[in-house]
Amino acid sequence: MQIAERIYALAQERNDPKLLMGAYRALANTLYFSGKFELARQYAMRGLQIWRSGTVESPTEEVTASGVIFWYIRALTEWHLGEIASCQATTAEAISLAEELSDMHGLALSLYFAGSLSQFERNPAEVERMASALIELSARHNFAFWGAAGETLRGWALSASANTAEGIPWIEQGIRDFRATGSVIPLQYMLAVRAEALYLADRTSEALEEIREGSAGRKT
Repeated sequence: MQIAERIYALAQERNDPKLLMGAYRALANTLYFSGKFELARQYAMRGLQIWRSGTVESPTEEVTASGVIFWYIRALTEWHLGEIASCQATTAEAISLAEELSDMHGLALSLYFAGSLSQFERNPAEVERMASALIELSARHNFAFWGAAGETLRGWALSASANTAEGIPWIEQGIRDFRATGSVIPLQYMLAVRAEALYLADRTSEALEEIREGSAGRKT
């Protein structure tokens, strides 16, 4: 948060819209992951306002377009604030913008969060739709991280549709592929997904072990 605030102060000092957009991006992300959802949304909206003006471009080449970042942060904050219908519309905007910009990493990011939010809403059909699109996109662009996330989401969709025999292997493959990338976040979420699938398969003791592993934050 201190770094995000310093970026914001420098942007204001220089009165530079490009730097200010980056500052809003840093603040919105940090505030969201700090649980300050309303403030995060406010900064995402400010960033979107600058981005929508069409007169400001990032001074650096971004992995994901700032506009896509602002849309998906807004969607996540809306979900946490209980604004589900608005969240779904905002998520669709993030996906649409990423496609329009041919921002494949941004598209993968948006599809993942759309799938995750649909999983929170207990909507297996929508999760499967997002997972399939994410898996296909990741295969085309060699996105190992996002491919693993898509596999995990697909496994949950199958398990929640009373097909745990097929769903659990998808989740386990997704976790293996994810661990192979060396990343940690969002491993705990994936373990929770596997715990639920195991519970649905009447494998309660194994489900509890997954929860213990996720709670302990272990990597292996």
